[in-house]
Amino acid sequence: MLADAFSEFISASSLLEGSYRDLQREVGHLGTELAERNAALTRSLGENESMRGVLQQVIESMPCGVLVLDTAESIVTINPEGRRLLELGSAPVRTLRDVAAISSVDLEGQVAGVAEEVEHEVCFACGDSKRWLAISKRRLSGASLRTVEGAGRCGLESIWILRDVTTTKEAEREREAARSALALAEVSAILAHEIRNPLASMELFAGLLVDDPEQTSVWVSHLRAGIRLLSATVNNVLSLQGESSVALMPIELSACVRDGVEFVRPIAEQAGVVLEFQSGEELKIQGSENQLRQVLLNLICNAIRHTPAGGKVRVAARGVLREGRLRAVVDVSDTGCGIPEPAIGRVFEAGFSAQGDTPGLGLAVCKRLVEVHSGEIRARNRMHRGSTFEMEFPTL
Repeated sequence: MLADAFSEFISASSLLEGSYRDLQREVGHLGTELAERNAALTRSLGENESMRGVLQQVIESMPCGVLVLDTAESIVTINPEGRRLLELGSAPVRTLRDVAAISSVDLEGQVAGVAEEVEHEVCFACGDSKRWLAISKRRLSGASLRTVEGAGRCGLESIWILRDVTTTKEAEREREAARSALALAEVSAILAHEIRNPLASMELFAGLLVDDPEQTSVWVSHLRAGIRLLSATVNNVLSLQGESSVALMPIELSACVRDGVEFVRPIAEQAGVVLEFQSGEELKIQGSENQLRQVLLNLICNAIRHTPAGGKVRVAARGVLREGRLRAVVDVSDTGCGIPEPAIGRVFEAGFSAQGDTPGLGLAVCKRLVEVHSGEIRARNRMHRGSTFEMEFPTL
């Protein structure tokens, strides 16, 4: 029995020894796995630290200002360019209120209500001058920019981008000033061109006043009309691109056209051009006599200027039916050289000259004034046989 017991003891000892060896192997495997995991964790932490450092360097070297805020509205980071733009120096800033207190730039107030990712421009005093900043902000997701220095304290909320656009604003202001100066020069040149016709008429009437004293009242009346017309011409040129404030009232168009023709007749006689007027029935429209005389003065003087001596300029007022409605039509025709075909579509453009001579606003002013009367103006070309300008107005 003792031998049997000893044999069982030997067998149990062998089993315990095998189990111990298995346990040692398992412990070895677990130790290796733990070491590998620790090494991987260490590498990961090192990579995160490296990424944090790289991203921080990128932010600090950006040519625009960068502010990163957390959910507590504290400034997590602000790069050197942001400090320069806001003139913060090395002063510690923890919130946007600190920025406003130091630099007088209320970022929070300036961008309040502005949609995200929409750039908003603000102006603030910088010594004796002004500086313009373009500011935009973007709300960040919970996982955004976790590697920014200090981001671990609280979740990130938004990133603010600041750009100095002062140079751009100054360039825009200089361009606008240049455009204004150019426009003023153009208006001055055009105004000098446009007042030529009424001044020529007034000079002629002044001469007739001296040469024909028996008709003093007639010539004085024409001079007064010319002065009013000259004033209207200046106002028309200056307000060509503005809203019209012409007071319209019922007028008899044929009588208005007749008066305009008689006003210009001495100019036609001096140029050796026959000026005719034809009219049918009375045509009442809603209009302004002064403005319509301005249109007629431009059209008739242009026709006389482009008609050789011995030629004819014909002005007619008539009624026509358009789609069952009576329309008032005024034609100004001449027997001059006509309008070159490529130019006929551009004769109403401001500053364009079909003949290549001094450009002006005469026909552009005519077009605008006719449109103020709810009318239309067209040019019909008769090459080498003259041209016709046709105005059409709705009747009362």
